[in-house]
Amino acid sequence: MAQKLSKKSKIAVKPVKTAPVKKGSLSMPKEFFSAVGRRKTAIARVRIWPGKQELTVNGKPISAYFKGETFKKIYQAPFTVTETLGQYTGSIKIAGSGLMSQANAMVHGIARALVKVNSDQYKQILRDKGFITRDSRMKETRKAGQGGRARAKKQSPKR
Repeated sequence: MAQKLSKKSKIAVKPVKTAPVKKGSLSMPKEFFSAVGRRKTAIARVRIWPGKQELTVNGKPISAYFKGETFKKIYQAPFTVTETLGQYTGSIKIAGSGLMSQANAMVHGIARALVKVNSDQYKQILRDKGFITRDSRMKETRKAGQGGRARAKKQSPKR
């Protein structure tokens, strides 16, 4: 291995080999069902497989990432509708937007993954509840020359 010279001193520094850190406690199986869910600017990459463990989100347990009963009802909804609660585990990577949009993107991804598990049985149920349809509503973009926000107008002078 080649040695580098540090900038401050002209002493040779050997690079240190580091072992990769294992993120999360779930071991990935060879076969899984993956899907992508979206909402506003949040993107959730979902991988599910049969198992009894809790889902992990960005390396944390789902109950630690999404705290509270409101979020719990939201992320368990696709599983309760299809009567598969507790039958699947998985890992989810989420980026962008806020917590509520991330939760909705995750639900969209979980629903799409469940359709890949058993399309004949789950697709119509999830479609009727609206979990497969992507919610296309986005934040309105600001307009140049206006008051800074999407629909704000500059205040006109009084006299």
